[in-house]
Amino acid sequence: MESMNALRARDVVGLGLDGHRWGLGWPSKAREKTLDRILDEVDALRFAKASFDQLSGGERQRLLLAQALISDPKLLLLDEPLASLDIAHAQEVISLVARVCRNRGITVLLVTHDVNPLLPHIDQVLYLANGKSVLGRPEDVITSDVLSRLYGSRVEVVNALGRRFVVGAET
Repeated sequence: MESMNALRARDVVGLGLDGHRWGLGWPSKAREKTLDRILDEVDALRFAKASFDQLSGGERQRLLLAQALISDPKLLLLDEPLASLDIAHAQEVISLVARVCRNRGITVLLVTHDVNPLLPHIDQVLYLANGKSVLGRPEDVITSDVLSRLYGSRVEVVNALGRRFVVGAET
């Protein structure tokens, strides 16, 4: 049985509108319309009334994206948004972020330890390792030679199935 005090999915998104004030926002037609619009944009209307603690990781990421987008940002900072997601949900989140940000003209700065799922969607990559960095287009940066120099150990970049995969090579 759901608790009467459980935070609903739409309440979490609403915190992006009025989370700087004490308590949840006052209901109004304009507020509800704004919430419905943003929930629809991230395909989350179907679970908007569900308890946040009952949602999957992918559903939660949709809501957190909606919460960030509700203030109409020009730059979206995402820290490990794919952590703890299975492959299918990670792909859904990547595609959603790419679509929404492209439609809105938003720049995304995303931190991740696994660049492989992002490669079809990124136009710039910054690799940081051992106090050094490499910045550029994925095809220029994500090469065996560049990454091996950066990490100071052998890294293989494998092209297969029309995609590029980064694999740490055993020494």
